[in-house]
Amino acid sequence: MSAASIGLSLNTHKFYRALLWSGFLAGILDLTAALATNAWRRLSPTRVLQAISSGLLGMSAYGGGHSTAALGVMLHFLIAFTVAAIYCAASRKLRFLVRQPILWGVLYGVVVYFVMNLIVLPLSAFPHNISLSLVTVVTGLVIHMLFVGLPISLTARRYLK
Repeated sequence: MSAASIGLSLNTHKFYRALLWSGFLAGILDLTAALATNAWRRLSPTRVLQAISSGLLGMSAYGGGHSTAALGVMLHFLIAFTVAAIYCAASRKLRFLVRQPILWGVLYGVVVYFVMNLIVLPLSAFPHNISLSLVTVVTGLVIHMLFVGLPISLTARRYLK
């Protein structure tokens, strides 16, 4: 095995560690924030998770019980890992993303929030109107900056610097 292939193998290993940890952390933190903010609105965890799966299934997600709630968890983590993969892949070429993780993590959280709410949700089967009230936007931005963008960027820095 050559030194180049060992270096490539180590870089690949670091990339996957960054991806796995950042996707897991962002997924856990974002889901916890979603459950907490919706508990304040008196929505059950099952209903929140069904709302996630309604992006794929539409209104029928709410009649699926725990099955569609479990699907909501899987979809949530699929999205979290996808968002983490995009940042980690970009970090390999755009080194400023790992040199200044706080700035770029916060900005990435803002981008993720707006992409999800202005592009992904409207194109999905999500059966509800998307609220862009000041309280909803500010809450969503803070959650995505602190619990999505930052964990991803800081984890990328740890493994990809």
